[in-house]
Amino acid sequence: MKFLKEIAGRICALWALLWFVATMLIVFIPIWITGFLKEPIRTKVLYQIFRVWMGFFFFITGLRLRRKGLENFKKGETYIIVCNHNSLLDVPVSSPFISGANKTIAKIEMSRIPIFGSIYKSGSVLVDRKSNESRKESYLKMKEVLNLGIHMCIYPEGTRNKTKEPLQPFHDGAFKLAADTKHAILPAIIFNTKKRFPNNKTFFFLPGKIEMHFLPPIETGSQTSQELKEKIFRVMNDYYVQHLSN
Repeated sequence: MKFLKEIAGRICALWALLWFVATMLIVFIPIWITGFLKEPIRTKVLYQIFRVWMGFFFFITGLRLRRKGLENFKKGETYIIVCNHNSLLDVPVSSPFISGANKTIAKIEMSRIPIFGSIYKSGSVLVDRKSNESRKESYLKMKEVLNLGIHMCIYPEGTRNKTKEPLQPFHDGAFKLAADTKHAILPAIIFNTKKRFPNNKTFFFLPGKIEMHFLPPIETGSQTSQELKEKIFRVMNDYYVQHLSN
């Protein structure tokens, strides 16, 4: 059975790759056209394109997404959304299916891939983690995104979690941004992407269920960035552990 599962995973990965490339080439043109629009209209249009694209891609590859806690998004509010990070699938899950237009903080290396890189950076605030200057610029850009009424999605673990722990230690950026701007933080937990697209296997993909749970927003108030980081880590870690087997 294990051998058959490995074969099935490679076949499904090839199927998913072919559909991803084919649909990417189709959406590239409308995404390129959005470059002529002004913000925040541009990001709002991109958000709709990404939703349609990933909605079809999930359907054709057998991914089933369940979202829970959408009522925690209040109309007219702009949030800093912090997500756990287990797999390369997390961005295709979070970016189109967060409730409302959003941008994701993303590493600059991926933007250098032909065609895909143009799409990738259109929905992102890019950062070169090796450059202090780039970090400062990306921080200012994230503030601009929030000022435009667009959600900012951040993965505070910084990189995919390849450990056996529910979460890796958080970096400071998201919580400093919240303390500075006074925007509420809305924690989000993604389940099962590691099962669908494992980090420890090469070219392996299996269809199935993915879940994204949005937790109640946490107001910054007078809390420091360190207090926010510790509080939200605890909230997300506890929730992940309690709901992992569901």
